[in-house]
Amino acid sequence: MAALAGARVLACLSALALFAAASPATGERITDSLEILWGQTQLLNDSNGGQTIGLSLDRVMGSGFRSKTSYLFARIDIDIKLVPKNSAGTVTTVYMISEKQWKTHDEIDLEFLGNETGQPYTLHTNIFANGLGGREVQYRLWFDPTQDFHTYSIVWNSDQILILVDNMAIRQFKNHWDAGVPFPVYQPMRLFGVLWDAEDWATQGGRVKTDWSQAPFVAYFRNYRAHGCVPSGYSWACGEDPSGGDWSDGGAGLDDMKQREQLREAQDKYVIYDYCTDSVRFPDGYPKECGLH
Repeated sequence: MAALAGARVLACLSALALFAAASPATGERITDSLEILWGQTQLLNDSNGGQTIGLSLDRVMGSGFRSKTSYLFARIDIDIKLVPKNSAGTVTTVYMISEKQWKTHDEIDLEFLGNETGQPYTLHTNIFANGLGGREVQYRLWFDPTQDFHTYSIVWNSDQILILVDNMAIRQFKNHWDAGVPFPVYQPMRLFGVLWDAEDWATQGGRVKTDWSQAPFVAYFRNYRAHGCVPSGYSWACGEDPSGGDWSDGGAGLDDMKQREQLREAQDKYVIYDYCTDSVRFPDGYPKECGLH
């Protein structure tokens, strides 16, 4: 999971920045906002000056990048084209993570679990707050994510976390701190993108392994946009967006009714696993947030 990938780099990273309302990254030059961390990473330039990052995975190592800026509340959008054909065992991940103590870390995960040729990807989402995770919801996408780029978004503010696909809201996690449910409110997070091997669990519970004869596996990322608050040490300075950006006004640029309709559609049509309905895992009752609205 992204938490495992994040653990490898967390110790050497530190959150810093002066308070400011950050301007959106244009996405025209992706390396203005993102930096390559490791691996055989491709950087493709088009005739208009735009850039695409290609993360690569072979038997030796994967690859990754991170945002140059940490945010406390933000909207992040990035376009991704996933590994095609036989991607079994591979995991393409974008996630936001805090960078201080691991045992109390915050994290928002989007993990794309590869599959055999002709079988669909699984979008695995998870949320950690104050070190507590285990909030997995999985989806089958309604398109082939290997044929073209699609936009995946995280909207995080003091009220909620929204995950969107092509600006359709598929998951909402509300702030129920007042009911005793941890929620990320005080630790800045940075975005990471990683392509890595997880053949022990990623595809059909680890039954299907990575076919290394197909390597290198490559996933492509472009049009990174970020709009949020770059904090000082005081989280409360980031409670509102002075420019009126959509990371603070409810999230996705959607009215409440449209957002509820989209979330209901995603739940009815595309969810294949929800921890809030897993009675085997929680025989003595579901986590508290599952009963809150």
